[in-house]
Amino acid sequence: MGAIIWLDPHGAPEFPPLEAALTEADGANGLLAAGGALSPAWLLAAYRRGIFPWFSGDQPILWWSPDPRLVLFPEHFRCHRSLARVLKQGVFSLRQDTAFDQVIAHCAHTPRPGQNGTWITPQMQAAYCEMHALGFAHSFEAWQDGRLVGGLYGLRLGRVFFGESMFSHVSNASKAALAQLVEHARAEGIVVIDCQARTEHLVSLGAEEIARAQFAALLARYIDTV
Repeated sequence: MGAIIWLDPHGAPEFPPLEAALTEADGANGLLAAGGALSPAWLLAAYRRGIFPWFSGDQPILWWSPDPRLVLFPEHFRCHRSLARVLKQGVFSLRQDTAFDQVIAHCAHTPRPGQNGTWITPQMQAAYCEMHALGFAHSFEAWQDGRLVGGLYGLRLGRVFFGESMFSHVSNASKAALAQLVEHARAEGIVVIDCQARTEHLVSLGAEEIARAQFAALLARYIDTV
């Protein structure tokens, strides 16, 4: 296993080359560095290069850039018949950016099969709520009978949306929120939605793996355009 580079939290937000990240053979595909900070400057510098923080509460900040990268091109989204029926029937009231703090809190605390605890620590929640206040982070929400029952959040830079996490308390709620994000992406000219690492759930909805170099090229082309 290669050595992990430690980043000075008091220095400029600079990261090692993506090629320095650990690989699947190391047992930590994409682990690039540790340390640094979760300030807006650090987060913006990271996302612009295709790097994101992911760590548990007893660990230092860990920065990742996996290869391959799971992405969803809006035009490849698969709206299955059951979801299309739910959307047509108006089962959910779909909203954007009306309850960002609630969405991230639900993402942190909603139990997931095979997962103990959460990586969305209070420190992470505070960091992304600050990014929301600055206009970079956004939530897409599914409401039912006045209750928030599903949603997702992430960051938008230029024509790229970086998805972070989603939750669902009612069947199809998170899928409806994702469909709302896809519709928003098509309307806004967003060319790619970052999904980070492979899950069969997202693959079933049209997400696909691409090489990290290809993802970095997309960022270089689209992150400074609107």
